[in-house]
Amino acid sequence: MRPLPRLHAITDDTVLVDADVKIRASAIAAAGPSAALHVRARHSSGAFLARSAERFVSLATPPETAVFVNGRPDLALAVGAQGVQLGAGDLSVADARRVFPRGWIGRSVHGIEESRAAVDAGADFLLLGAIFETPSHPGTPPLGLGVLERVSTIGCPVIAIGGITAGTAAAVRDAGAWGVAAIRALWAADDPYAAAMALLAPWSDAA
Repeated sequence: MRPLPRLHAITDDTVLVDADVKIRASAIAAAGPSAALHVRARHSSGAFLARSAERFVSLATPPETAVFVNGRPDLALAVGAQGVQLGAGDLSVADARRVFPRGWIGRSVHGIEESRAAVDAGADFLLLGAIFETPSHPGTPPLGLGVLERVSTIGCPVIAIGGITAGTAAAVRDAGAWGVAAIRALWAADDPYAAAMALLAPWSDAA
């Protein structure tokens, strides 16, 4: 596999039905192999998720931006996506690997022990959050950079999520994150391409 993307643009049900979603996805995809588009729709049908994933796969070529499907390795395989993101209520990494044998499989985690368990189970990367306070999880205490630093020493790439902006991305990188993920900072940006490049800037010299 090629290197894991540094920037992960995660959707939700609202993003996927926005009239401008194709334009915004294309702008983010212009960041090329450093970016990934995540198709996540927790409250939508499998058919809608599949159609959205197919659309993103078509938009991500030829920039070669990766496409990840959240929670559905079967759909990821069917549409030719490059990765799967698993949440707490989804299949185990081992079961997902049987369905989706070639590609990245990530696990969403929220602490150190959960991260260790995911790595032991064979996850290719961890999506760790929320690092900072975020409107997506009101009232939930953020993990902070200290937890990110500890998880980053486990030996698995960590994608940090939760309240991350262009102004805090460098601190996240310095804490050991392989990259970052965002929803509003990308999909609600006036210029999604500029927002993507700003979040990627701390890793611009990385291999």
